[in-house]
Amino acid sequence: MKNMVEHRTDNYRATDRLSADEVGEDHPAEHTRQGNRIADMNSAGAKISRLWLAGFAACVFSLTLFAYQPFYRNAAPATFREHTIAAELTGGYQVVVSDINHDGKPDLLAVASGLKELIWFENPGWQKHVLIAGISRPINCAAWDIDGDGVPEIALAHEFSNVPAQSPGVVSLLKHKGDPTKPWKMTEIDRLSTSHRLRWVDIDGNGKKVLVNAPLAGASATLPDYKGAVPLVFYRPGVWKRETLSEELQGVVHGLIASHWRTKQREDILTASFLGIDLFTLEKDKRWRRTRLANGNPEAWPKGGSSEIAVGALGKDRFFCSIEPWHGNQVVVYRQQDKTWRREVIDTTLNDGHVLLTADLNNDGLDEVIAGYRGPGRSVYVYSLEDAKGTRWSREVLDDGGIGAAGCAVADLNGDGRLDIACIGTATANLKWYENLPPARQTK
Repeated sequence: MKNMVEHRTDNYRATDRLSADEVGEDHPAEHTRQGNRIADMNSAGAKISRLWLAGFAACVFSLTLFAYQPFYRNAAPATFREHTIAAELTGGYQVVVSDINHDGKPDLLAVASGLKELIWFENPGWQKHVLIAGISRPINCAAWDIDGDGVPEIALAHEFSNVPAQSPGVVSLLKHKGDPTKPWKMTEIDRLSTSHRLRWVDIDGNGKKVLVNAPLAGASATLPDYKGAVPLVFYRPGVWKRETLSEELQGVVHGLIASHWRTKQREDILTASFLGIDLFTLEKDKRWRRTRLANGNPEAWPKGGSSEIAVGALGKDRFFCSIEPWHGNQVVVYRQQDKTWRREVIDTTLNDGHVLLTADLNNDGLDEVIAGYRGPGRSVYVYSLEDAKGTRWSREVLDDGGIGAAGCAVADLNGDGRLDIACIGTATANLKWYENLPPARQTK
């Protein structure tokens, strides 16, 4: 199934260029013609010259056509085969890719808020293992190998509620006890109301990541407006002392990612909140700087701002995208125009949008956008750029009603060199992976 989703129909015309007959006097072909007029040639030589000029002009025209070809639609869209890994994951919320048992294969961590345990599934057979039992309302986790033993430590946010007064917001660290397939040791790090998004981020550019914690809302905020400041904090491994990164965000903070926004070494932080999309960078003086990239959905509070954030690339051109507003219906792409980011809504049909990723799924150098939602309809879509201006995107259905997607992740799960997709569902309480199939062979 394929739909076209577009809001403007500006088309890039690859044939809008100089023809071979419009070259100026400084063009090599014009100098050749002048030389031919001056030279004393016989008729055979003149014919050869004319044939040479015609061939040269055709060559120039062909090279010009090649040079001006648009960078979109370099390959056919990726196709996928669906596999179900698990069911009965009550309140399925997040799936994380990590090599849990140090065997070189990417495994899947599954966070399900309705379960009392944190579990992982071992690649390739997807055997289930319990990391920790006896927990309450887990909401997010992040995996990173702190001590270099090849097995990641796992940060977990649990005892969560979207009512701040009822959400202790416990942050714990899980570490294996020798055998990653057996239960792990859990140590509490902090308690911060509505701790909701955890990410490991290399803020210093030295490979030693810190744990960033973005609560959903401020401790004193109340529904439905969630008025008030939201702290953004981080912890350095070993010390585990809470350090404040910012207290400038307001309302609900729902999206948090790390990105090499400025340099290839140091990672910066991007957030999606009621205020829109913000970039946080650690400056040379060790102070954090916040830069507003976009305001998000233009409606009034609490219907404004953004919910999710992802960064992608179209060739050498960077873009970012968002679901707007909070748990919203819009998929929005932002592409840079001069010094501003142009907002383009490419879809308005999501129902409780909760998944947003970018990835080059068909290996053509252009990232696709992956978006999914939890409400009625319960689908996941893949969007591909159709024109160079970024105003026309095609939409492919990855899953049509079979998963109430709350979280997805992208990785090469079967080692074939193509990126696969894993998703976990809330209302559907399931975990699936979608195998990226080889391109169909062309037949004569």
